[in-house]
Amino acid sequence: MIGIVDYGSGNLRAIGNIYDRLKIDYRIINNPNDLKLVDKIILPGVGDFDQTMQMLNESGFREILDELVLGNKVPVLGICVGLQILSKGSEEGQLPGLGWINANVKKFNPDTIPVKPKLPHLGWNSIEIVKNSILLDKIDPEEGFYFIHNYFFQTNDSSDILTKTTYGIDFVSSVARENIFGVQFHPEKSHQNGILLLKNFAISKLC
Repeated sequence: MIGIVDYGSGNLRAIGNIYDRLKIDYRIINNPNDLKLVDKIILPGVGDFDQTMQMLNESGFREILDELVLGNKVPVLGICVGLQILSKGSEEGQLPGLGWINANVKKFNPDTIPVKPKLPHLGWNSIEIVKNSILLDKIDPEEGFYFIHNYFFQTNDSSDILTKTTYGIDFVSSVARENIFGVQFHPEKSHQNGILLLKNFAISKLC
């Protein structure tokens, strides 16, 4: 059973619609205690870093997520801002992140990029697979995924990097550390690749 956490941020229904079509059991979790009923967890995210962390902290989910993800090693997938909050913190805000991955979130700075990109990074982009993972099984790197973001995830441990993407600079577009996974792109907007990734997360033994 997949638990999609509803802490006030994210496109929950779009993710749920994909699992409906795949006939994969899921539930949207509004009560933190209900997280104990699921086998895997998705942290969606649409919005800014501090707003997302504030909603997560005030919702009562923070403590149970730490218990399940860090203590019980329940697999978790963070999407977009849901990836960024896995870090220690972000240039977008002041609040600390979850700190599950040794990383910080940086803003694209056109002044330091030779080929100046339009911001936000919006639309389709390919990926470069850095490390093999069942999460990426049958994914087409050239087809890529759909992105929309001004900030990017900068890891302090290169072994956490699953994929990179080029947009003015090379940036980390997905990560994995033990049972913790995160993607900067939106699989729920990414057609067949996105469907495959969400399916892989749901049906595969990830840790």
